[in-house]
Amino acid sequence: MRGKLFIISGPSGVGKSTILKEILKDEQLVFSISTTTRKQRKGEVAGRDYVFIDAAEFEAKINQKEFLEWAKVHGHYYGTTKKWVEDILDNGRDVLLDIDVQGALNLRKILDYGVFVFIMPPSVEELRRRIKERKTETAKSLARRIVNAEGEIAKRNLYDYIVVNDILEEAILSLQELIAKARIV
Repeated sequence: MRGKLFIISGPSGVGKSTILKEILKDEQLVFSISTTTRKQRKGEVAGRDYVFIDAAEFEAKINQKEFLEWAKVHGHYYGTTKKWVEDILDNGRDVLLDIDVQGALNLRKILDYGVFVFIMPPSVEELRRRIKERKTETAKSLARRIVNAEGEIAKRNLYDYIVVNDILEEAILSLQELIAKARIV
């Protein structure tokens, strides 16, 4: 039986990584590692968190149609390798993609399968607080992320499901339940 594809999106700082860390304890789920041109952050491991490449190499892969989806976000490219995802699904395992809204909506247009889930913050004010707490952004980049987040939140109804990350444990449980239900269908 072919695996299921789960597409998870939400604005930067919403807590996707924290939620997905728990979700991925499910051994049937395989996390799709995105390729990106952004700089590696402290604590990130190349090949585990992202595949880090330069813009020229990324653009060559675009031209060779190696990506299932790709987008330019916050001035950097992000993409999902097509062959890798298809191979995992064909082997009966589920794949979880953590991708931005632009990439998810591109997938929505070309795929006739996939479960699309949007992770929402309880409020934009709380989202701003969480991003500031990370201490990874300048004032300018924080402002850009908040503007982008508001645009992404406006597209939440284009997803199959919305999970609000107000209380972390409840958000994790909600996503686990959605995954379990999708596997039955």
